[in-house]
Amino acid sequence: MNSARGRFTYFPGRRVTKMIFLILPFIIAILPFTPLHAEDKTKMVIGAVEEVVLFPWGVKLPARIDTGAGMTSLDVRDLTIKNKVAQFRLPEKYGNTLISLPVIRYCKVRSSDSRRRRPVVEMELCVGSRRMCVWVNLNDRSHLEYPLILGRNVLNQGFIVDCAEERMLSVKCLEGVSQ
Repeated sequence: MNSARGRFTYFPGRRVTKMIFLILPFIIAILPFTPLHAEDKTKMVIGAVEEVVLFPWGVKLPARIDTGAGMTSLDVRDLTIKNKVAQFRLPEKYGNTLISLPVIRYCKVRSSDSRRRRPVVEMELCVGSRRMCVWVNLNDRSHLEYPLILGRNVLNQGFIVDCAEERMLSVKCLEGVSQ
């Protein structure tokens, strides 16, 4: 009776215990090479201010890195919206380029004095060697020093900010960019 009961109960025994101790060092050895750790190696360190290129226009402009801003924000002039298309000009200092892009949505932005609704468009940016499509809200930032704020929607794509440094990266995706 005891022997029959023993057949149906699971007891790992010595073989399984030995197997665990044989495999455990192998698992510990390969752990640093798993994707979880490999991702950290691909992160790019950027300073508090970096040069950014807007594609396909090839416009190069300085951007302030703002970890407190949820979304990237671009300084624009003469903004008009017709049939869900935003038409605007970049500041004269950066070429006065006329750009038309579809409005994806609107976002509400809180500032110290008010809440405003801003149009959001999708733009292709280059930071260092990374070229990416991101959502950018449009706003007249003429009273501010930098024409572009890079928010967390860009920073979450593999960037680490060293706020003690500036202009750490040179733009590497320069095809079609006027220097």
